[in-house]
Amino acid sequence: MTAFLNPLVHVSPGLAYVVIFGLVFAEAALFVGFVLPGETACLIGGVLCATGRLHLAVLLPLVVVAAIVGDSVGYEVGRLSGPSLLRTRLLRRYTQRIEGAQRTLRERGRWAVFFARFTAFLRAVMPGLAGMSRMPYGRFLVFNAAGGIVWGVGVTLLGYFAGASYNGLAHLLGQISALLAIVVVGGALIVWWRRRRRSKSPENNTAGR
Repeated sequence: MTAFLNPLVHVSPGLAYVVIFGLVFAEAALFVGFVLPGETACLIGGVLCATGRLHLAVLLPLVVVAAIVGDSVGYEVGRLSGPSLLRTRLLRRYTQRIEGAQRTLRERGRWAVFFARFTAFLRAVMPGLAGMSRMPYGRFLVFNAAGGIVWGVGVTLLGYFAGASYNGLAHLLGQISALLAIVVVGGALIVWWRRRRRSKSPENNTAGR
């Protein structure tokens, strides 16, 4: 994907802004964040700001707006046609991972929306799953916007301060994202295990009688 985005370094600033906005927007809006490199686009956008080709004051709000609006579209798509989308050939390949994301959403609710922004796969599917589960849009928007701001500003600034070494940074960011995903899923499993243990405790069985 980095090779796919390398031409951004050579295109006009206006086109670079459009491409970066489109990739960040499409990640969740179209359920294809695991094939469209929105995060890498932000990194390269930050690099272009460091070289003076783009302006950080323009790119930062552009990325944040694209993230929030794209997730909102993804939420609406999930609300209106989520189950049918899950049956498509593309998403059927990720059935187990989507089921894991659904469990995370059930266990962590609104915080799952926030933390999903920091892992590529969850970033792509969580808005649609939130819409499918009928999470109130106002609640979704608050945590989605918070995640979009932290993620958009943070990733773009990483690219900005890294300068031309964005290849190594992209690899490091991928490792950090994977670790965060493990922490989130692990937390959800701990909550599930504790609830299950409480439901099977003698006190609860006695109360049930």
